[in-house]
Amino acid sequence: MKQVDRRTFLATSAALAAAGPALAQHTAEDARLRALFDRIFEANLAASPEAVTRLGLDKGERAAAKSKLDSASIQALDEAKDRTVSQLAEMKAIDRSKLSAFDQANYDAVHFTLEANAAAGKRYAYGMEGAGQPYVLSQLTGAYQDIPDFLGSQHGIEVKADADAYLERLVAFGVVMDEEIGRVRRDVQLGVVPPAFILERAIGQMQGLRASAPAASPLVTQLTSRVKAKGIEGNYDAAAQRAVAAYVYPALDRQIELLKSLQPRATQEAGVWKLPDGEAYYRDALKNFTTTTLTPKEVHQMGLDTARELGARAEVILAKQGMTKGTVGERIAALFADTKYHYANTDEAKEQLIADLNKLVAEIRPRLPEQFGALPKANVEIRRVPKFIEAGAPGGYYNRPALDGSRPGIYWINLRDSAENPSWTLKTLTYHESIPGHHLQRSLQQEADLPMLRRTAGFPAFAEGWALYSEQVALEMGMYRDDPLGELGQIQASLFRAARLVVDTGLHAMKWSREKAIDTMVSIDGSPRSSATTEIERYCIRPGQACAYMVGKLTWLRLRGKAQAALGPRFDIRKFHDAVLLGGAMPLTVAEGVVDRWIAANKA
Repeated sequence: MKQVDRRTFLATSAALAAAGPALAQHTAEDARLRALFDRIFEANLAASPEAVTRLGLDKGERAAAKSKLDSASIQALDEAKDRTVSQLAEMKAIDRSKLSAFDQANYDAVHFTLEANAAAGKRYAYGMEGAGQPYVLSQLTGAYQDIPDFLGSQHGIEVKADADAYLERLVAFGVVMDEEIGRVRRDVQLGVVPPAFILERAIGQMQGLRASAPAASPLVTQLTSRVKAKGIEGNYDAAAQRAVAAYVYPALDRQIELLKSLQPRATQEAGVWKLPDGEAYYRDALKNFTTTTLTPKEVHQMGLDTARELGARAEVILAKQGMTKGTVGERIAALFADTKYHYANTDEAKEQLIADLNKLVAEIRPRLPEQFGALPKANVEIRRVPKFIEAGAPGGYYNRPALDGSRPGIYWINLRDSAENPSWTLKTLTYHESIPGHHLQRSLQQEADLPMLRRTAGFPAFAEGWALYSEQVALEMGMYRDDPLGELGQIQASLFRAARLVVDTGLHAMKWSREKAIDTMVSIDGSPRSSATTEIERYCIRPGQACAYMVGKLTWLRLRGKAQAALGPRFDIRKFHDAVLLGGAMPLTVAEGVVDRWIAANKA
């Protein structure tokens, strides 16, 4: 999850779909609530020009945002915390009892987020606002990691003003990195230093970005290539090189020097339990990301139980393939290592891999009406994770479309090493990141007839749980028929998420070492050790986030089962999916109420 998604998560509400908005009986108090939602949305956009761009709103009266980046200063963090407290106070001034049923649950959703983050912001001075991202700089956090990709994939360039705004953002990039230095130094004084292996990974990535001459930097080339393609006049190549040389690289050098200076103080301890009030921090992070009240112990056991069930399913398929020796994890590891399932580690072969993924999307698209009434209008594109960030990036991730349709949804796949993406894993990854996974859910939400605040809501357990659940939906649709290894890929992906529950709680609540977590993940799901290492290091700097996936999936399955049992022959899977998806993302506790009301309405 990118930083802007985090900010959107902190600032947005969930919508409800017990009935459609058109059927809701709105009250005067509903109008007050919706006016507050609009104020919250505008206040948070004013504080985040990057969010304005990501949403495709950096035009017209908001055009000035296109030349700015989000501030990373201590002052900006304090202002964000104050804003959350103020917004929560305004929420509490709303009389919940006078809201319609539709907006009562809407209230509950945004209140959940504001209350959790206001409390965390008061309790923990370090990291980002709220609980869940304790380190300002790491292999996955910091402007050095986010902004090059942001400028290349989110900053649109159509006219000269857009190119000029890009140059201004290059200058601002250096300012933001220096602001981050101030935050890191303050956090170090509080006793917050990332693990030694995180510092080493981050320094390596920073040096990789710094290694090329300005003329060859992607910060320059991704501007000049697009300016040329649009026929925009001006010597942008020289101007971008000057900005990189004068502002970006010096600030990057200062960050590298800072992180190197922290290495003697860093330890190999991987979990956030070592940080100030670290055990409470993890409990809050787990609540924040799963939107449940599950304890670390409960989540850990859930992971073990789920892995055991999935392992039994995998055993059946492996045995039918003649693979009977070794544990399930060892046999899956052998499949990962089998080169006959690998694309060559060449750019040409990786282009073929992306072409094959597009075929998978084209295959499932016409069958979506079997499961869904509403379908997204926005298209989804599949792109390779930029080479300069692929070392620390996850295996795949998704960026939502621009609200105005100017940019499609993007499913990014990490092709740093083709061996990490054997052919039998690709169906499931594609269904998860595109359709019927993230792209379908996020696009339907943004295209729904909802207030802007609700259309842009983000809750990881809802969204990631949906994407993982959608893999199961694809299986039920028969997309893996006559493809046993593809089905094994679906099981392995779920084993991977079950393993996350085990290792995330192991790292942060049970004081496991990085090495023990890596060994455990490999033993459960058979991931290549290089891939498992990247994942474990990700969990070290985003505690709790990895647990959202399986907790969310199991909740989706449970709620669907509840509706099927209650409605019997009246149950319609398309209406069930639409009822929850068209209301937008919400905490899982709120989703439970949505489904209960939908069941009651359909019984009547």
